[in-house]
Amino acid sequence: MRDYIAAIDQGTTSTRCMLFNHAGEAVGSHQLEHEQIYPKPGWVEHNPNEIWARTRDVAQEAMRKAEAKPQDVAAVGVTNQRETTVVWDKVSGKVYYNALVWQDTRTDKIIAELGREGGQNRFQTQVGLPLATYFSGPKIRWMLENVDGVRAAAEQGRALFGNIDTWLIWNLTGGVKGGKHITDVTNASRTMLMDLKTLQWDVEICQAIGIPLQMLPEICPSSQVYGYTKADDIFGGVIPVAGDLGDQQAAMVGQACFDEGEAKNTYGTGCFMILNTGNNIVLSKNGLLTTICYQFKEEPPVYALEGSIAITGALVQWLRDNLKIIESADQVEDLAKTVEDNGGMYFVPAFSGLFAPYWRADARGAIVGLTRYVNRGHFARAVLEATAFQTREVLDAMNADSGVELKALKVDGGMVQNDLLMQIQANVLQVPVIRPLVPETTALGAAYAAGYAVGFWKSKEEMKKNWQMDKTWKPNPDSNAATELYSQWKKAVTRTFDWVE
Repeated sequence: MRDYIAAIDQGTTSTRCMLFNHAGEAVGSHQLEHEQIYPKPGWVEHNPNEIWARTRDVAQEAMRKAEAKPQDVAAVGVTNQRETTVVWDKVSGKVYYNALVWQDTRTDKIIAELGREGGQNRFQTQVGLPLATYFSGPKIRWMLENVDGVRAAAEQGRALFGNIDTWLIWNLTGGVKGGKHITDVTNASRTMLMDLKTLQWDVEICQAIGIPLQMLPEICPSSQVYGYTKADDIFGGVIPVAGDLGDQQAAMVGQACFDEGEAKNTYGTGCFMILNTGNNIVLSKNGLLTTICYQFKEEPPVYALEGSIAITGALVQWLRDNLKIIESADQVEDLAKTVEDNGGMYFVPAFSGLFAPYWRADARGAIVGLTRYVNRGHFARAVLEATAFQTREVLDAMNADSGVELKALKVDGGMVQNDLLMQIQANVLQVPVIRPLVPETTALGAAYAAGYAVGFWKSKEEMKKNWQMDKTWKPNPDSNAATELYSQWKKAVTRTFDWVE
């Protein structure tokens, strides 16, 4: 009996490998950051080779910490930062250019051009997404037009595209020596190129955007054996690679949100709230994304509505790295506690434009309401409140689209260790906020998908039994966060519009 499932969690700022036992408990974990590259305003890049090197390092160290041998690991699952776009040569393995990160806005002119015919929702009926710089399809087009050799290599069938999941699985399963060029339905649903009904690449949309079909990976379920690691690979033996989920969908699976109407919010670099809509495709009228939640084996796909917020945890990093107001991210809570309120200031972090529910690429960040009364503590408080207010905007849109009123919100991600933020969130939403015992649900979701594929977990009910509550925050009935403060926030957001011509 193999004792563990390994999960590779490749995020925007770091890569982690975790090993889980059958009870869903982490038995070994290691994490390393990678460089954030900002060549120009609005441009955000990663080095795919650095990410692969970090993946090898964290996997080896997690195995060492768990005292695990390859024969102890039943399968490997992958979860990844979504929409981040890599193009590489399948013969040499060489990347043509740095990965274009999901936050990158350089495709704004491509988006404007595509929107001239049919507007922002030109492809929404087929793909569930608005035209936005967020998604992979326009990023591929930018590389084809701006990176020497990519167009010719794509037409010859040498240039391969993948989100980070595809890049990692190709390398894990052999790379230039027969690596599998695949993605799963959740990641494919973030490219703006996959038809939500057929779960296949939409030929007409690919032609409209200008992307050769031969660049694109095979679309597979989220839970299936795709291939095997090589004996000399990072895990030291031959292990099935059997799970693939975009990070936010992985968190849904890790939270065991398998029933229609269940929702979770992940607080990471950005914030991502997802509502399970079952086997129904619900197209949003309120600025949300329609996406695939997961598909296990040959079972029907489960769909979701998602509200994506670009900047939340990244704003804390910005306070630390750019303004030097704090020395480490965990200091933001203590600093925010030095004041009773935000001092009248509001921080709208539209660094990459505004995502859900506005989708305004012309917006840029704004700090409003400043007076000489404001101090460092108010900055910290306003940063936390920005996360809570943006989440409320997404929840309001979700309620309007689904007609389902949220009774409680399950939360996960790095920021949920911030007790003050979680209390502010409960006050702003006026519903209880619930943190699970295993907060790293993204990695756990990837493990569940891989484990389900190989029979390590036999059913979703088995996974649900592993879920345990750690802490609940109930809304303070005397708080004005959901009324006056939220109203002021909405006013502040309008001040960011039309900044970029």
